Amino acid sequence: MNWILLIIGGLFEVAFASCLGKAKETNGTEMYLWYGGFLIALTISMALLIKATQTLPIGTAYAVWTGIGAVGSVLVGIFVFKEPATFWRIFFITTLIASIVGLKFVSN
Repeated sequence: MNWILLIIGGLFEVAFASCLGKAKETNGTEMYLWYGGFLIALTISMALLIKATQTLPIGTAYAVWTGIGAVGSVLVGIFVFKEPATFWRIFFITTLIASIVGLKFVSN
């Protein structure tokens, strides 16, 4: 169950990073709404990480949580913010995913 909470927390990390990106593109009231979304997503993400680390090893949980956030943020950057999808970016994201999966398998 805590692995599921950790994955959901990682997805909220992607959400708060995406809110920052959208806030940068806007101004006025809309910008403040994106910052509000950032704070909400950040709070949920951290709460789920805290809950997951009550039973999972902190090193593994944190690595998986940040890995999900990093991979998700890069993918959102490519698909939403039109950032370049170069060979090397895809290559290193793939190795990061393999590392996250590897950590999951070697953890108790």
